[in-house]
Amino acid sequence: MQSDTYQEFGRAEWAALRAHTPLTLSQEDLVSLRGINESVSLEELTEVYLPLSRLLNLHVRAARNLNGVTDTFLGRPVVGRTYVIAIAGSVAVGKSTFARILQALMARWPDHPRVDLVTTDGFLHPNRQLEEEQLMRRKGFPESYDTRKMVQFLSDVKAGHAEVRAPVYSHQTYDIVPDEWQIVRRPDVLIFEGLNVLQPGLAGGRPASVILSDFFDFSIYVDAATPDIEAWYLARFLLLQRTAFQKPSSYFHHYKDLPQEEAREIGRRIWSDINETNLRENILPTRERAHVVLRKQPDHSIGQVSLRLI
Repeated sequence: MQSDTYQEFGRAEWAALRAHTPLTLSQEDLVSLRGINESVSLEELTEVYLPLSRLLNLHVRAARNLNGVTDTFLGRPVVGRTYVIAIAGSVAVGKSTFARILQALMARWPDHPRVDLVTTDGFLHPNRQLEEEQLMRRKGFPESYDTRKMVQFLSDVKAGHAEVRAPVYSHQTYDIVPDEWQIVRRPDVLIFEGLNVLQPGLAGGRPASVILSDFFDFSIYVDAATPDIEAWYLARFLLLQRTAFQKPSSYFHHYKDLPQEEAREIGRRIWSDINETNLRENILPTRERAHVVLRKQPDHSIGQVSLRLI
């Protein structure tokens, strides 16, 4: 990280910024929010998540006050606008678990009880289209998403539409669920989580006039050393092979009976050919666009926080 752009905090330094923010989640809550093959402790919740939720609460309040100034200047009623937080990072780095815990914490602040979480998976092109365009092995890369639909979704949320629909994705079938939608109804805060949310937009090879980050009020990048992420990915792949892949409806059902070493080799190949390539080419280069970077250690715990100053 560039030293003139970010201030870096060790875990203890960051924890001191909690400033008596109360712990509002129990151990049972935490267990229900964890992802596959991940562990988040109450200690980490207290030392990392609570200071971050305090920072975000201060930002939401400030944004609300600023919006009120603009409404007053224009002579119109003061209305609340959805505050949008983006969460980016690699496959298997723990974005989804982080986003769910952050959502639960922020929803317990009295100033903004309505907090929705939407992932970019729903904005992937359907498998049929990806197959026609020979993009199935580029799934998760920027070109595999319907960026125009994502921009429209965020624009409608920011405009305060009464209801905005987001498509739903199934990790079981590995595809968009037809005629199923997640409905967003003017939340106080929207958490928008995905691989490439901080990616500068392109339209036909040219810079787009409007990109996703134009709608973000705050952004977070979940970071870790690439070899650690690969290890987490492989561990998850092998666990899924013994569980979710056993279901006939699973897109990866054909892997269910592979010997462990063969399954491990396939997992390594998928990681190397697709996920690591996407991380190196598209995701990691966006890291320094984030307001906060959370650096994970080999045991999945967050050991360092970098806060953007400019």
